[in-house]
Amino acid sequence: MKSAFFLHVTISPDLHEILMMTETPTPANTIVRRSFPVGPLQCNCTIIGDTSSGKAIVVDPGGDAEIILNTLKEMKLKAVAIIHTHAHLDHILAAGEIRKATGAPIHLHEEDMFLWKDVGSWCERFGIPPISLPDPDKYLNDDQALDCCGGVTIHTPGHTPGSTSFWFEPAKLLIAGDTLFYGSIGRTDFPRGSFPQIVKSIKERLYTLDDEAVVVTGHGPETSIGLEKQQNQFVKA
Repeated sequence: MKSAFFLHVTISPDLHEILMMTETPTPANTIVRRSFPVGPLQCNCTIIGDTSSGKAIVVDPGGDAEIILNTLKEMKLKAVAIIHTHAHLDHILAAGEIRKATGAPIHLHEEDMFLWKDVGSWCERFGIPPISLPDPDKYLNDDQALDCCGGVTIHTPGHTPGSTSFWFEPAKLLIAGDTLFYGSIGRTDFPRGSFPQIVKSIKERLYTLDDEAVVVTGHGPETSIGLEKQQNQFVKA
């Protein structure tokens, strides 16, 4: 099963070259970031942390818990939060294992709880061994400060009603989940998806960010806000 299942269109792999497993420091060299594909549908998981405090946030642990935990160890960081851009199964499969291993609380927008609670059924549809997940410890709200790295939440419904992007202004980094892709946007033909909503979210909440901001997408290559404003085939500025 391919990750394009959650994209509006399949992204051509030769569009541009992306270095996925890299650390991205701020000018002060205190914020580091690694993004890498995990799980059966190759969701992009991100670990972003502050070397001065040793704290980190794990975003979208979609599988391969051991890889995520080993990466935290390599980066010498302690997870203080597990946050999700949305609750499709490919972005949440390892959440319970990471929580158990680190003690970090799970965060999710409440409007995606209908998907979170139905993860077992979604696993069966995709031929993935069914799992059960603990309930999220906290719900995400719009414009909420995150636990480190100067991050804030941006509620960006459309792909799902609870879809949330994460903006780290000090690092000029946006983690957009399946809302925005390189040259494309997330699918909206799943339960409670909305094409008008995702267009509104992108135009009013994401395209207002810095043009040079790097965008970590839910699957596939990274992009930038400025590039998408110019060339995205579904939503232009």
